Amino acid sequence: MKKLIKDKTQFLTDMLDGLSLTNNEIEVIADTVVVRKDKKKQGVALVSGGGSGHEPAHAGYVAEGMLDAAVCGEVFTSPTPDKILSAIKAVDNGDGVLLIVKNYAGDVMNFEMAQEMAEMEDIQVATVIVKDDIAVSDDDKRRGVAGTVLAHKYAGYLADQGESLTNIKEKVDQFLPSVKTLGMALTAPMVPTTGQYGFDIESDEMEIGVGIHGEKGLSREKVETVDQIVERLIKALMEEVSSEKLIVMVNGMGATPLSELNIAAKYVAENFQEKHIDVVHWFVGDYMTALDMQGLSLTLVPYTEEVLTALTQSTASPYFN
Repeated sequence: MKKLIKDKTQFLTDMLDGLSLTNNEIEVIADTVVVRKDKKKQGVALVSGGGSGHEPAHAGYVAEGMLDAAVCGEVFTSPTPDKILSAIKAVDNGDGVLLIVKNYAGDVMNFEMAQEMAEMEDIQVATVIVKDDIAVSDDDKRRGVAGTVLAHKYAGYLADQGESLTNIKEKVDQFLPSVKTLGMALTAPMVPTTGQYGFDIESDEMEIGVGIHGEKGLSREKVETVDQIVERLIKALMEEVSSEKLIVMVNGMGATPLSELNIAAKYVAENFQEKHIDVVHWFVGDYMTALDMQGLSLTLVPYTEEVLTALTQSTASPYFN
């Protein structure tokens, strides 16, 4: 296993140490909780998190205009309820805390337990669950993937507008069902804590519908050219998205060069032009990765003026643009 690490047992702590040294706007508390140094004096606070390995998610989005705290678990492992509670208590200023949770059993269970513990301490907490991955047919079991980052930004905008916790939860709950994502992979991620690949795949194969933890997807196919891959993803996504104007995210999985993501964006644009669909805004880059997996995900959001304003409002995060 070739990794730029010192000790696999220190992966998370070393990463957070480096992050806090290079970003003067954040600090690490309770060992694995990243918070903004300039805690908000008022307004709803936003907390998200999950297993590590998806960087820059979620710690990279702890910044003005986005999250107030991110709780980091070990690689591909949910953070524990006590750490989540520490994050809630650290950012609460009396106006309530919104938890933004990806739809994985461990995350949902542990964030729910933390919410219950916080409410026992008279902290007002609400939760939204992200389920944007259309690779899973059962709506209730759909995974939270790259669309989670857009939920961070949308909720951050609403919080900055002074919306109440009740209103933010209601609006985010209305927004999330419109966010649809489908991913693919050419290679599996190498998990540094185990030294194992997330799944086995031949050099001439690709996985369609892969998850961000290396979960197998919809189907295993022979590798195609990028225009054919994009066409596959769009065909599946457009079965669930009906809009003539879209906001589009082309997200890298960690090992895909930006050049190839831009090539993919070209063919996404051509595909939509043929369908007479207007892309009003693009996000291209690594937003929600899977360690060093080579591949991409495509996220579509129907355009509304409020959503576009929210997603393009400035943020201090260097990883969202």
